[in-house]
Amino acid sequence: MPITRCFLLASSLARLIEKERGGHRVTEGYFPDQPGRSTYVRVEERIGSLILVRHSSGEQVEEPAELSRNQTEALLDLAQGGIAYRRILLSLGSRQVQVCRFTAPGPLDLVSVEFDRDEHGRDFQPLDWFGPEMTDEFAYQNRSLALAGLPEAPEVDVTDAALSSLLDSLENRSGTQRRPQQRTWIKERAAS
Repeated sequence: MPITRCFLLASSLARLIEKERGGHRVTEGYFPDQPGRSTYVRVEERIGSLILVRHSSGEQVEEPAELSRNQTEALLDLAQGGIAYRRILLSLGSRQVQVCRFTAPGPLDLVSVEFDRDEHGRDFQPLDWFGPEMTDEFAYQNRSLALAGLPEAPEVDVTDAALSSLLDSLENRSGTQRRPQQRTWIKERAAS
């Protein structure tokens, strides 16, 4: 069963990722839960969808149906709550990482990694640029953000190690690779 781990992200690092990689806008509107199912509408890259989420046997199964732009806009107006964010995809080796820069209901930056197997998710060691883990915090799930608003998020510090790790990720280098050693004569010339 797939598992997703979610982490806070320092806003300055999220801005750097967005500047480097762009991303695309996503808007979602959520409707009240029904027994055994929930529903939301999404606009992503000008494509509208109504998504029915069935809850059975501890799993959630999403069933999307494409909608016209007019239908999507009408449903967004009827939604009980909504979110808007910029989705930015990065590759970390064989893993796909998603950065979400929320603008509504307020500013929040999250990074998530999906794993095809539970044990892969448990074994994953977050990179230095990932902030505190929020995987088990319901308040940081899209549905909760849309219907309950932003939780009180802790400040995420930016360290040299975090910035270096992020730059390595953006340059598609392993975090364990070392940068090439600078030549001695370059250091001497810079000092004079």
